[in-house]
Amino acid sequence: MKLSRVLHLPTFLASFLLAPGHLVSAEHTSNWAVLVGTSRFWFNYRHLANVLSMYRTVKRLGIPDSQIILMLPDDMACNPRNAFPGTVYSNADRAVDLYGDNIEVDYRGYEVTVENFIRLLTDRVGDEMPRSKRLLTDDRSNIFVYMTGHGGNEFLKFQDAEEIGAFDLADAFEQMWEKRRYHEILFMIDTCQANTMYSKLYSPNIIATGSSELDQSSYSHHADNDVGVAVIDRYTYYNLEFLESEVKDLSSKKTVGDLFDSYNYEKIHSNAGVRYDLFRGGAEVARSRLLTDFFGNIQNVEVDGAGNNTVDEEMLALSRTIAKLRALADQEEATANKSDTTAVPAPSNSRLPKRVQIAKPLTDDNWLTKKLVGATALVSCAGLWVLGSYLESPKKQQH
Repeated sequence: MKLSRVLHLPTFLASFLLAPGHLVSAEHTSNWAVLVGTSRFWFNYRHLANVLSMYRTVKRLGIPDSQIILMLPDDMACNPRNAFPGTVYSNADRAVDLYGDNIEVDYRGYEVTVENFIRLLTDRVGDEMPRSKRLLTDDRSNIFVYMTGHGGNEFLKFQDAEEIGAFDLADAFEQMWEKRRYHEILFMIDTCQANTMYSKLYSPNIIATGSSELDQSSYSHHADNDVGVAVIDRYTYYNLEFLESEVKDLSSKKTVGDLFDSYNYEKIHSNAGVRYDLFRGGAEVARSRLLTDFFGNIQNVEVDGAGNNTVDEEMLALSRTIAKLRALADQEEATANKSDTTAVPAPSNSRLPKRVQIAKPLTDDNWLTKKLVGATALVSCAGLWVLGSYLESPKKQQH
C-alpha cells in the first residue's frame, strides 16, 4: 500500500466536494409559473379558461402546485349562469374540465390586485404571508409569467378597477433581477395591444411574447352555445395546441423558436410579437431554449459522462483502499494479540497471576496505519453523504 495513493484520494474528495458545480450541465435548478387572469364577470369566461388551460399544461409537464402561483379574480365555475356547475371548459366539445378536482388557487377574487401582483414578484410581503402565496425563487430559477385580460396601449386592466402599466411591470422585473430572484423569464401576455406591455422591459435574460401589436385587438377563438360565451382566446388556443401536440413530455426537444415560428396572422388574426434583445446571446440563444426549460419541471441533475466515469473509478479505488487498510490493521491487531498472550513465568511465592499482559509498544508504523484508516474512512463517508445529498436535492424540489 503506497502512502502517495492514500493521500491522493482525500485530495480528490476535497476537490470533488468543493466544486460540485462542474458536474451539472443544467443552468437552472427550478421552474416556476405565475399565471394571472385579470378579468372578472361572466362575459370574460374565456380569460379564466385561458389561465386554467396554461395551468393544466404546466402541471401536465411536471411543475408542482408548490411552484405555481395561480391568480383568479372570479370563480366562473360557481357562477349561477354556468350551465355546467363546477366546471370550466376551453373547447366546445367539453372534453376536458379545466377546473376539475385538483386545482389550487393562490390568489382569489379581490386578492387579485396590482399591488399584490407586484409584491408577489418582488417578494415585498410580510412575514405573515403563507408560503403558498409567495414566489420563493432564486437566481437559479426560470419563471414563466402568463397574463391575460383586457388591455390597451401599455396597460392591462385588473378587474375593471385599476391598471398595471408597462413601466410598472418593467420596474418589477428589474427589482427581481437586482434581488437575484430569477435566472431567466419567459413573459407571455394575451390581451389587446399586448406587445406594448413588454416594450418597456429593460432587465436581462427575459424572452417576451404577446398576442397583438399596437392598435390591434386580441380575438376569441370560438364560443360554446351551451355555455353562452366565448371559451378561449385565439392566441392562447394556438399556444396550447402546439404545447399539447409537440411537447408531450419532458423529453421533448421543441424550442422557444419552434413555438414562436408557429404564430401566423391567419390563425391568430393579429400580429403576435416576440422580443429577444434582452436575452444574453440575443435571438439565436433565446430561440434555442427548450420549451421544457420554462413549462416543465426539473427532475434530474444531469452529470457529464466523462466526469461520471472518473467519479466511479475514484470511488471504487477508494473502497479498495479502505478494504486493504482495514485488512492490514486487522492483521496487525491479530499479531499483537498473539504476542500479548505469551506466558511469563512468575515467582512461586508471588500473588501475581500466571499470565501478565504486556503493553504493546506504539510504533510509528502502527500509529500511521491507524491514522490513515481513520482519516480515509471519515473522508470517504463525508464524500458519499454529500454526493447522495447533492443528487437527491432535485427530487426534494419536486415535492
